[in-house]
Amino acid sequence: MGFMHSMTCQTDGIHSTAPVRWRSFDGMCAVHWEARGEAGARGYYRSPDPRIMLFFNEVSHCIAMSEQKAAASPGWRPMLRALFVPSGIPIWTQFKARHEFSHLDLHLRRDWLLERLTPMMGEATAEEALRQPVELQDVGALATIATTLASEIGAPSRGPRFAESLAIALITGLIDPPQQAHLQPSAQGGLTPSQMHRLRKLIGEQKRRMTNLELSQAVGLSEGWFCHAFKKTTGKTPLQWQQELRISMVKESLLMDDLTIAEIALRHDFSDQGHLTRVFRRCEGTTPSAWRRAAKTRG
Repeated sequence: MGFMHSMTCQTDGIHSTAPVRWRSFDGMCAVHWEARGEAGARGYYRSPDPRIMLFFNEVSHCIAMSEQKAAASPGWRPMLRALFVPSGIPIWTQFKARHEFSHLDLHLRRDWLLERLTPMMGEATAEEALRQPVELQDVGALATIATTLASEIGAPSRGPRFAESLAIALITGLIDPPQQAHLQPSAQGGLTPSQMHRLRKLIGEQKRRMTNLELSQAVGLSEGWFCHAFKKTTGKTPLQWQQELRISMVKESLLMDDLTIAEIALRHDFSDQGHLTRVFRRCEGTTPSAWRRAAKTRG
């Protein structure tokens, strides 16, 4: 007997439009659904096992999701094409309009998954990656992998190891693990060191204030989920963090570049010298000119 999932699932107004196809393997249970949700339909899902969902058609305009049931929760957001949901995280869904959809569900045995990911990225990095939820709209080649895996459920063309290898390819394409193996994992529910590094690099390249949506897309999370994880990691909002990071870059320019304060303000996307001076004084307690003079005197 292969692995069988134990997900709690409650739905209202969601109906299968074709027989559900499923296949159990040593370390996973793969399910291919074709269904329809009526306007106002709802669902609740929670599993003790990590899982992947990949939709074969667009759903973001019709289905919303949240980790909190309350209708007024700020966590409600469009459901994207592909999700990695860590163990134990609840998901509520709601249909804004009648919609037919098809998706692949992979319920994964966590120890089996760790055993296969650890040789690729190290145990600590694999553990960290499996704690981080991922939501992705641009599925690209992942859709091809999922389509091949779905066909292996109903009409296997090769042995079970082929299907299992497709599942591993799918999850490694989704979790985007940290590249620096020496970095320590973040606290559960926060951003990984790799994701924070990517954000710092992005801000340095753009030299402007970026929206929460832009930042969330850069690390493969939904905007609502990103804001929650970011605050848990840094203790700050993305706006506060960006402002501090931009002031740090301004300081580098004040020390290293032979530019006027007005030129530095424009370089770092402040509207003018006065705007930079106000923000700088609020953060540092002095003006950019005075800070530059003091720094050069100390040097």
